Amino acid sequence: MNSTKVWYVTGASQGLGLTLVKKLLDNGHRVAATSRNAQTLKQAVGLIDTDRFLPLAVDLSNPDCIEESIRETLKAFGQIDVLVNNAGYGMAGTVEEIEGQKIRDIFNVNVLAAIDVTKAVLPVMRGQGSGYVINIGSVAGFVGAPGWSVYSATKAAIAAFSEVLALDVKEFGIKVTVVEPSGFRTGFLTTGSLAFTESNIEGYQAVKNAQQRYLAADGKQPGDPEKASEIIMSLIDMDEPPLHLYLGEDAYKRASEKLRIMTAELEKWKEFTISADFKS
Repeated sequence: MNSTKVWYVTGASQGLGLTLVKKLLDNGHRVAATSRNAQTLKQAVGLIDTDRFLPLAVDLSNPDCIEESIRETLKAFGQIDVLVNNAGYGMAGTVEEIEGQKIRDIFNVNVLAAIDVTKAVLPVMRGQGSGYVINIGSVAGFVGAPGWSVYSATKAAIAAFSEVLALDVKEFGIKVTVVEPSGFRTGFLTTGSLAFTESNIEGYQAVKNAQQRYLAADGKQPGDPEKASEIIMSLIDMDEPPLHLYLGEDAYKRASEKLRIMTAELEKWKEFTISADFKS
């Protein structure tokens, strides 16, 4: 592992972000980590080492605040080698019962904040002639479950953003990966990382059943955040890392089945698809 790397990690005070930051510091990396409260972040990480750890209080809805945090990181470490856009939260409920403002709020955090942070970091990476953007998505962005339509939409947006961003920045020596986990034991469902709207509409049984299953599974998810963090760390040493990295056996199975279904559907409707063109 190259200990000279400087990582900038958003949403680092809990969950996968916190596990990753601790693992990075244990392995000698330098880390600038963001949270809404720097003191909470310090306490969660449990390491006060200004030579290698820079906790930052950042309002990710404020581009000026993001820019200032980038300047602080460069002042402390002189470079930014890896950006991890991890900040985000979940949302479960039927789309007709979730308040409109709450829908806009989750897009602001899960999508727009990641784009704004990437915009702020890319000039640094272009100047260096190297860099790595790692966006934390979800298998739900490709294969959603009932009741998770809004959350899935945010993660699908992150996946699409990552795909095209990779094409845009390849010439500058910058790599991009979107990490798409299934269920991991990070407290995602019970530590304030989930906005849950219980359905009071008769019906929506698939949504209600799925919500019960997810809530009952908290703390029993098969995904190990320690192993996920080690895998993410290993990406930076790869000459050709994956663009999409699904994490967890459940993520693999769900993505594989979706690809099979999509391929069959694409071929079934091929004649309709190509008939939309002008005749040559």
